[in-house]
Amino acid sequence: MTVIQRQRPRRFIAGAVCPKCAEMDRLVMFSNEAGEEVRECVSCGYTQTTSEQAVEDEQNNLATELATRVTPLDGKALLDEEEQPLRIIGLTPDA
Repeated sequence: MTVIQRQRPRRFIAGAVCPKCAEMDRLVMFSNEAGEEVRECVSCGYTQTTSEQAVEDEQNNLATELATRVTPLDGKALLDEEEQPLRIIGLTPDA
């Protein structure tokens, strides 16, 4: 008995830019025979699997989280020194 797996259709990634040819809205996502997600540029033929992307991110240290007020690098959340009133410019107080 042969089991036929339903292949996911190719779908365009809106707003994505190809890292090779820099064309926008030319990348499609699909699953290959091994079940890995693949992105492919329909203009230049560039392809990259999710595992290749993970290796590249690790080599470039892109897998680390960016430092923000919510997630600082040292683990301590940054707090505002004091509360400040909100001033709306252009409104005059009623007299």
